[in-house]
Amino acid sequence: MSSVRIAPSLLSSDFARLAEAIAMIEESGAEIVHLDVMDGHFVPNLTIGPPVVKALRKETDLTFDTHLMVSEPQAWIPGFLDAGADMISIHVEADRHLHRGLSMIRDGGAKAGVAINPGTAVESVSEVLELTDYLLIMTVNPGFGGQRFIERGVGKIGRAKSMIESAGVPCDIEVDGGIDVTTAPRVVAAGAGILVAGSAIFGTSDPVGAVRALRQAAAGPVA
Repeated sequence: MSSVRIAPSLLSSDFARLAEAIAMIEESGAEIVHLDVMDGHFVPNLTIGPPVVKALRKETDLTFDTHLMVSEPQAWIPGFLDAGADMISIHVEADRHLHRGLSMIRDGGAKAGVAINPGTAVESVSEVLELTDYLLIMTVNPGFGGQRFIERGVGKIGRAKSMIESAGVPCDIEVDGGIDVTTAPRVVAAGAGILVAGSAIFGTSDPVGAVRALRQAAAGPVA
């Protein structure tokens, strides 16, 4: 399980100290910075846009994983590509033309991801797997941090892994929502390779230690 990558989510950090949060992520050994982009329409909250990502890009060489929880995601893709995003995921529920959106991301030099809400079947992305570098499975409903893990997500991850293996494509599985030291080993055992965690890291007094504990849990036996 050593190949599992940890992606701390800045959504749960102090937005007045984002540069400090980036420095903490670097110190922790996490490989990815997860950036939640919310538009107040597709999900209830508003968060950050391309100018913030562009400013943070100057602070680190870590991989920027940008999760677009927005309506009309294709209108947002160019701005985040220009800002320095390395990975961009768009929701199957928000983009009526996934082929076009995923191609835009790849053509812009970033890895293309499809995000799936808890109520959406994994089979909904079967026709675009050849354009998908990673599948982001939400194990909470998007829009708020600190929600409780949806148990049915474990089986969903397993089905996604089987679908990807059957398709014979190199597509990672990322999981976001309620990830902590208890749920991490379960989702990894089901097939997840990237773990997004927010409150389980930034909601503690020792975020660096929390990242390391999460990595250790992910490599351990299923709880």
